[in-house]
Amino acid sequence: MAAHPAQHPHVVVHSPALDGSRRVTANDENLGVASHLDDVVELLRLADLDRIEVEDDDIVEWQGGGPDDWPGLSEHLER
Repeated sequence: MAAHPAQHPHVVVHSPALDGSRRVTANDENLGVASHLDDVVELLRLADLDRIEVEDDDIVEWQGGGPDDWPGLSEHLER
């Protein structure tokens, strides 16, 4: 019997908090908090999920905005 291909975990980058940070989960397990796209990549790497393309909407569910939406970050840079 052939093995089924490994399923990608359900990765969610949650809606931004008031400070612009976003919680990241995989299969409902909290991976950490990201304040930039690079943080999401690092959290996935630490969870041994670095084969996932974070900007691939089919694998990563972006809630409250996509990979370029970090509202708290832009507000801090404008000051």
